[in-house]
Parts: sequence; C-alpha cells; structure tokens
Amino acid sequence: MPTKIQRWGNSQGIRVPKSVLADARLQVGDVVDVRAVDGTLVVTRARSRRGRASLEDLVAALPGAGQHGEADWGRPEGDEV
Repeated sequence: MPTKIQRWGNSQGIRVPKSVLADARLQVGDVVDVRAVDGTLVVTRARSRRGRASLEDLVAALPGAGQHGEADWGRPEGDEV
C-alpha cells in the first residue's frame, strides 16, 4: 500500500494503515525495532523485556532488602558541597 515519508518535528515518519498493522499483528503503542536490510526497511516487534519491574521492586529484591546505613566518606575535598 503506497504511503509517503513525512516530516514530524525533527524526525521523519510514515503512516501505517490499520489493515497493514492488523496483518502484521501490531497495534498502536507496540514497541518495534526498525532497521534497514539491503535498502529495505524492516519493522519487527521488539522483544519484550522480562517483567519491567519498578525501581522499588528491584531494590526490595536485593539481599537485606538493600537497606544499608549511610556511609561516611570523610570531609569534602573540593567543590562538592
């Protein structure tokens, strides 16, 4: 299906017809990888990352729940403060 490359801000983009997205089993909001192979654009669904946990969940999974006291690094030596 013919479409045109258009400028969107500082980027370029193409509009993908809904029927083409449906045939590719993609939908609005999906994350995709785009690459060029021998002069052809190839769009594939990005591999999903396992879990996408929040920072709080990751810290809670640390041994000792990641709860450590403050560390004294000594007096300031330069312009840190």
